[in-house]
Amino acid sequence: MKKAKMILDKAFKVGDVDNRLYGSFIEHLGRAVYNGIYEPNHPLADENGFRTDVMELVKELNVPIIRYPGGNFVSNFFWEDSVGPIEERKPRLELAWRSLEPNTFGLGEFAKWTDKVGSKPMMAVNLGTRGIADACNLLEYCNHKGGTKYSDMRIKHGKKEPYDIKLWCLGNEMDGEWQLGKKTMDEYGRLSEETAKAMKLIDPSIELVSCGSSFMDMPTFPQWEATTLEYNYDYVDYISLHQYYGNLNNDSSDYLAKSDDMETFIKTVVSTCDFVKAKKRSKKTINLSFDEWNVWFHSKEEEKDITTNHPWQVAPPLLEDHYNFEDALMVGLMMITLLKNADRVKIACLAQLVNVIAPIMTEVGGKSWRQTIYYPFLHASKYGRGTVLQPLTDTPQHMTCEHGMVDDIVSVAVFNEEKEQITVFAVNRNLEEDLELNLDIRSFDNYKINEHIVMTNNDLKAVNSSEKEDVYPVSVDVPQADDGKTSVVLKKASWNVICFGKK
Repeated sequence: MKKAKMILDKAFKVGDVDNRLYGSFIEHLGRAVYNGIYEPNHPLADENGFRTDVMELVKELNVPIIRYPGGNFVSNFFWEDSVGPIEERKPRLELAWRSLEPNTFGLGEFAKWTDKVGSKPMMAVNLGTRGIADACNLLEYCNHKGGTKYSDMRIKHGKKEPYDIKLWCLGNEMDGEWQLGKKTMDEYGRLSEETAKAMKLIDPSIELVSCGSSFMDMPTFPQWEATTLEYNYDYVDYISLHQYYGNLNNDSSDYLAKSDDMETFIKTVVSTCDFVKAKKRSKKTINLSFDEWNVWFHSKEEEKDITTNHPWQVAPPLLEDHYNFEDALMVGLMMITLLKNADRVKIACLAQLVNVIAPIMTEVGGKSWRQTIYYPFLHASKYGRGTVLQPLTDTPQHMTCEHGMVDDIVSVAVFNEEKEQITVFAVNRNLEEDLELNLDIRSFDNYKINEHIVMTNNDLKAVNSSEKEDVYPVSVDVPQADDGKTSVVLKKASWNVICFGKK
């Protein structure tokens, strides 16, 4: 059996995990809202029409922030249509996904739902078809105490105390040809600067996220980041990154190597932010909000057919990727990559949360269930709170078609000093061979392995459904440490969570 070695030391600190790294995303897209989190006629719906079975699955993930209402949807979002008495709200053509938006679920309902699942909204403003004034009006509606037009409108709508939303996105993917109101770098730089300046006059306590490139392969990346930040650097707090991966070539080994591209993406954005910081002689550091990330490719043809040939439906089944086992490994690899960069990536949103490229799926009037990708995200959220440590890892490698030689093992460790817990997250992305991992944790006195959680499957294409769960984690027997050293087997193509605690 091949061998690998990992040394953990409490001095090898990367940075503290911001709990918002485990955020997610609900967009008015497909069945994410309607017949997803909101289904008034469902037998398990509460008095608000919220599906309680879905809420329980969301609460299990412990998601601290949820981005809303988009996404592409936000670039033609008229927030006034989504507030006030439901019977007075009017439907609107939703242009991003060519659907019909009934507006029976809006800002107030979302704020109530996030409160019930123990989360906070991450609100986005429309800088596509609208602009500065509408962003300010929305902020006034949400956060101002009272005595003004829009704060009094909120009070009239039954919400006396402000929503007090602290995190705001300045538009969405404004460099994309598909985006309503697409902007050039200079246009978005000026608009975001002036919007941010105005919003912080209304509420200086908020944090703002500037739109970065829609994904790494955009033709203007990373010049977009450099140019837009030169305008808004003094007023924003984060810049966004979006990235989705898929196995379109059915090359599983190369597919799992794409997490290395995500690492390159993050490092490039960090260096661009720091270049602007140096150019401005600023003492302020811009951190990263990776507020869209996931696997997305299974449902592309269905999406094209529905939006082209069957438009203007309410909640059509769009972007309903059914994830398999190798997708779960990819999500685990992406989560490890985010943790490895926790010193600069402070916010991240798994996109999305329910039905739409999501870890949770539902049937109309029926069951809800966990997709394969649910589990690595759950484990990271549960065990990945604390200080990220960079393991020193000596790992074998294997050859891939597009990425050349890549490491078999991709890993990161998190030390939770308060709980006296160390967790190693590791993926063996070698599809052919098991590995013996020798762990050296001698810098941590008197620690032992408490649990080794493994998720593996002989069929990389295995999926879960409402009827059967073929992909799920199990706990395996753990060896005892000898003077701070121990060995575990990482099965080929496996997700691993190795938990240490005080003896």
